[in-house]
Amino acid sequence: MDNYVRLIPAIDLKAGHCVRLLHGDFAAETRYGTNPETLLAKYRDLGADWLHVVDLDGAKGGNLGNHASIVRLAAQQAVKLQVGGGLRNTAAVTQMLDLGVARVVIGSAAVTQVELVRTWLAHFGPDRVALAFDVRLDDAGIPRVQTHGWQRQSELSLWGAVANFTGSQLTHVLCTDVGRDGALTGPNVALYREAVRRHPQIQWQASGGVRDARDLHALSEAGAAAAISGKALLEDLIPIEDLQPFLPNA
Repeated sequence: MDNYVRLIPAIDLKAGHCVRLLHGDFAAETRYGTNPETLLAKYRDLGADWLHVVDLDGAKGGNLGNHASIVRLAAQQAVKLQVGGGLRNTAAVTQMLDLGVARVVIGSAAVTQVELVRTWLAHFGPDRVALAFDVRLDDAGIPRVQTHGWQRQSELSLWGAVANFTGSQLTHVLCTDVGRDGALTGPNVALYREAVRRHPQIQWQASGGVRDARDLHALSEAGAAAAISGKALLEDLIPIEDLQPFLPNA
């Protein structure tokens, strides 16, 4: 991969359908006609080796509302899945990994149940558990963590959230700037550059705002390990040849 950021396509599931939300707002939903399996096959053929799947019903309510779709996606072997949304207890995490999901993505619990999540990192291993911190910048420019499907804002900063896992072999952190998610306004490159500077040992996944190959090059230069893209790929906004440097199997 050289120094290129790894592009990881994202599929957001709601009631079994592929959707995108604007700024994390469940009332601002765009539904796409393509089914999840067809999208996975498309991204596999482009050269993706990972797929990021978000169970929005789980994120909002804590229930695994898209279980059947995730089972079908995990059954294929060509693309590894990382799945998040509603994974707030050990049973849910264990079940997801037992389905064949390569990595679980832990959001709210990484803020509200730190000690429990530390045990998951130790038990399942740091490559199988990613933490997801969704942030909004406050008036002072400090990234403040959101929880429960972005419906609640905590006083915790991104830096404080990561510090809670000092000594835990934390390896993968997905950080979304909620204000840019689904908006095609460009990623918050400065945020990821600062994250890499503070925690170079972490493989940072940048999420929110990717709209073209220039954004992917900028994230590469900032030191991000991966870039998550939903809307730009769903709507074919980036030419295939521009995507190829960022797709390991292209």
